[in-house]
Amino acid sequence: MLIFLITIIILALIFDFINGFHDAANSIATIVTTKVLTPFQAVLWAAFFNFVAFFIAKYIIGEFGIANTVSKTVHEQFITLPVIFSGVVAAIAWNLLTWWYGIPSSSSHTLIGGFAGAAVASSGFGAIQGTVIFKIAAFIFLSPLIGMAVAIIISISVMHICRRARPHRAAIWFRRLQLVSSALFSIGHGLNDSQKVMGIIAAALIASQGLGTGLEITSISELPDWVPFACFLMIALGTTSGGWRIVKTMGTRITKVSPQEGMIAETAGALTLYLTEWLKIPVSTTHTISGAIIGVGATKRLSAVRWGITKSLLTAWILTIPVSALLASAVYYLVKLMWI
Repeated sequence: MLIFLITIIILALIFDFINGFHDAANSIATIVTTKVLTPFQAVLWAAFFNFVAFFIAKYIIGEFGIANTVSKTVHEQFITLPVIFSGVVAAIAWNLLTWWYGIPSSSSHTLIGGFAGAAVASSGFGAIQGTVIFKIAAFIFLSPLIGMAVAIIISISVMHICRRARPHRAAIWFRRLQLVSSALFSIGHGLNDSQKVMGIIAAALIASQGLGTGLEITSISELPDWVPFACFLMIALGTTSGGWRIVKTMGTRITKVSPQEGMIAETAGALTLYLTEWLKIPVSTTHTISGAIIGVGATKRLSAVRWGITKSLLTAWILTIPVSALLASAVYYLVKLMWI
């Protein structure tokens, strides 16, 4: 049983790593396409601030609220190691598939959908926390809308403030500011996404009570320090691996962005992530930055946004939770057969 628990923890950290390179595009797409940094410089920049987020969460915020929300996706009495194993395996499979096809889907909703789907396969729909799932699902639509609205407000404000600025001098300043906005977004990415894996590992450690693993805990407040440290480290390492297939979609296919527009999109995305961190709601950094980029493009003119691409993105976002849930259900039934 200890070996099975360790396997789950390793798989969760592998998912965290994949999450990093899958979602690296969210942090670096605009800063690379505007040529403020080279791809290599950009991933190192983003990875560094992904890891900085650990110290902010632990020593400034003082809690890991999103991890707690994720761990409560399923009612505690229905959380078992096979359920968690099946959810993580399904999440890894869907993340790799969408990465391969360059689709910026949500790692967050993949993991949550897998966890919930395996629980439903195990114990029926009564196993999941309906209000938690509904809240998370609602932000599939709300987080990009918030990101878009914030981006439009910032865009209009910047245009008003800089209406008399010299274009060349303004461009230099926006290139510098884009370094700051990218760092802010990378911190938000680390804060949000690392905690989802923490929540899954916490659920596994709680589920191991009475199994003699020596790692069991009774609540997320007892989570040992090595868990958050490892989660933030793995997402940072994953980010250094890059996600070049998705960078193209995020950086150029939705709408073309200048340094000014890149800075606005990243700032809007970061502010949205900080808001959801405060609300303790796990959201998709992909959805957030996509909405912000759309907002920036729409401020110029509606035709600047390639709406056909955004329609495809929205379809992928909506499908992520149910597809991940179905995959996890299939994995759970296979695990159950082997378990017997």
